[in-house]
Amino acid sequence: QWVYNILEKKAEADRIIHENPDPCNGFVLVPDFKWNQNQLDDLYLIALVHRREVKSLRDLTAEHLPLLRNVLREGKEAVAKRFGVPGSQLRIYLHYQPSYYHLHVHFTALGYDAPGSSVERAHLLADVIDNLALDSMYYQKRALTFALRADELLLKKFQEAGRV
Repeated sequence: QWVYNILEKKAEADRIIHENPDPCNGFVLVPDFKWNQNQLDDLYLIALVHRREVKSLRDLTAEHLPLLRNVLREGKEAVAKRFGVPGSQLRIYLHYQPSYYHLHVHFTALGYDAPGSSVERAHLLADVIDNLALDSMYYQKRALTFALRADELLLKKFQEAGRV
């Protein structure tokens, strides 16, 4: 619900860094709670897409390329304008598995070792765009490896099913 509150400007409207209001290809860029906004070394922003039916990487097809390209281009422009950090100094990625199921994109300082930015969980947005341009159903077909913590319910479900 907090994602929808941000998108509907019922919460954190004063924290919005950038918004593209288009209901199909738009998004809101806000600082992540992990970032105190005092220094750029650990810059951490989240782009929340307006489309509610797109839950994760698995839902993406070539239909979403305009949305993903907007997030990449406008997000980099907004960060450069607001914080003076060029796109070449950003790591822009999606998590799989995500921590919540509403499509969102992470923008972090390239030098910041943010939680979940490792290869086992992070998928670079530029790579996602390229993969979907090559094959519209790439993320419906592809096996995706991801790490789970020992205390995660999903790991327990995999263990119960004999999959781990």
